[in-house]
Amino acid sequence: MQPIVFATRNLNKIKEVSPLLSDKIKLQSLDDIGCDDILPETSPTIPENALEKARFVYQNYKVDCFAEDTGLEVEALNGEPGVYSARYAGPAHDDEANMSLLLANLKGEEDRQARFYTVIALIIDGKEHTFEGEARGSIIHHKKGNQGFGYDPLFMPEGYNRTFAQMSAEEKNAISHRGKAVKKLIDFLNQHFS
Repeated sequence: MQPIVFATRNLNKIKEVSPLLSDKIKLQSLDDIGCDDILPETSPTIPENALEKARFVYQNYKVDCFAEDTGLEVEALNGEPGVYSARYAGPAHDDEANMSLLLANLKGEEDRQARFYTVIALIIDGKEHTFEGEARGSIIHHKKGNQGFGYDPLFMPEGYNRTFAQMSAEEKNAISHRGKAVKKLIDFLNQHFS
């Protein structure tokens, strides 16, 4: 098995990605490699943030790795929260506070179109690759569902009458931003290790 590090501490993300990977690949977390550093996220865009995190792990721990950055971009808010999605309401990464602030900022807004946008940056054998995925939809007025994490209870994907938080992990992975980016990553890795 080929070990690859997913540069995240978010166990929800690891749980979401693990079942999608080939059995030739052993997914490791930052804890598995003894990394307790706070990964840098100082770039103004989602693609640059993903690359920044992957480069940090690759340079400091000398392991093949991938990092992911995701943002929720709401049209009426000029793309906010975007790169600040996880810390929209402050540095605590508090999902409830983030959702409350989003709903407050959208109060009275008719245009609630939004998209989730993910970029995965992979560094393998010293070469950098990026994979993107997006899910378009809208922000509903009240939370629905208790699956998933982050803004999932507020995000209704296009063509569905349920939020991401009302879907099983399998249903969400099939249509989500992260699921689409991970599929591209997996296709690449399967070819790389075939």
